[in-house]
Amino acid sequence: MSRTDEITTVEQRLTHLIDRGYRFIHPRSDDGAVVAVVGIRAHDAVVDIVRLDAEDDATAFRVPEDEPNVLAPTTLLWRSRGGAGEVLDKLLALPDSDDVRL
Repeated sequence: MSRTDEITTVEQRLTHLIDRGYRFIHPRSDDGAVVAVVGIRAHDAVVDIVRLDAEDDATAFRVPEDEPNVLAPTTLLWRSRGGAGEVLDKLLALPDSDDVRL
């Protein structure tokens, strides 16, 4: 059984990302409601970003470290979009190198 097979909930997956060094922000609307959960981790020569808009709407991507705007990148090395569980599992399975290509 792989490490990601043991992780069953979105919360547990997010905790695992925090353990790997991800930092999270929680953008809010004008009335204070959380509109997304955004995590970011810079390592080696890449930056990994994940955005959860809902449990069924998540996006994760990897960009080169020299990407000028990591939240609106022009160069993607890897990307996944779908349900939070699926996207987080793929993100957790990524190697810690820039050897991943679309």
